Amino acid sequence: MTSIGDLPEDVLVELFSLLPARDLLRACRLVCTQWRYVVDLTTLWKRKCQREGFYTQNLDRSISDWKVFYMLCSLKRNLIKNPCAEENFQHWKLDNNEGDKWKIEALPGPHGTDMADPNVHKYFVTSYGPCFKSQLITLKKEGYWNELMDEKRPEIVVKDWYAARFDCGCRYELIVRLLSEDYIVLEEFCPEPVVIQQWNDAVWREISHTFQNYPAGVRYIWFQHGGQDTQFWAGWYGIRVTNSSITIGPQTL
Repeated sequence: MTSIGDLPEDVLVELFSLLPARDLLRACRLVCTQWRYVVDLTTLWKRKCQREGFYTQNLDRSISDWKVFYMLCSLKRNLIKNPCAEENFQHWKLDNNEGDKWKIEALPGPHGTDMADPNVHKYFVTSYGPCFKSQLITLKKEGYWNELMDEKRPEIVVKDWYAARFDCGCRYELIVRLLSEDYIVLEEFCPEPVVIQQWNDAVWREISHTFQNYPAGVRYIWFQHGGQDTQFWAGWYGIRVTNSSITIGPQTL
């Protein structure tokens, strides 16, 4: 009787490519020397990438480790929770909440414009006093283990969208920090504040930044944005923000 151990390597690769990565690494790889060899094969992880839509032919020469590439692709998602105000202020820490405080409004809002993304329906809006909110992302809780972050240094891509009312000037600020286990700042993205004048186009604009080749030891990502109106009008005439995102993905050569 033929056992699974008698199957040709290419058949084992095809079978194993159907299994979840966690099972391959935590169970199958420990069964025997042959299975460990197959689980470590580049062809297996390349096949899994093909199955799940992560593979394109032009990547062949740019991927140095297909196992890590697969893991990063399968983990990739927006690490900012409640980015579009669909859950009120859940997951956000209100660091500054002055004037008439943060508020949530529906797009396009008074004297505003719609976003290009039809899936975004709401935004957070600031008042005449400083309004800032933040999230702290713990990478280990999100599935990014220490050795992965230290050895592979995957790209960390930050994006945020902001807009003003047509009839009021305002100020927008963003800070993103990569933090160590002890919350020491290892790298920071802190662009100059954006000041928008009164009688503007009210168009939504994206700001983005990619962290690459950052120091080893990144364990947290701290994201903070906000601002205020510059004419100190009572109500909610300040900067509007929504659709924030932080994603971690593989670097290609």
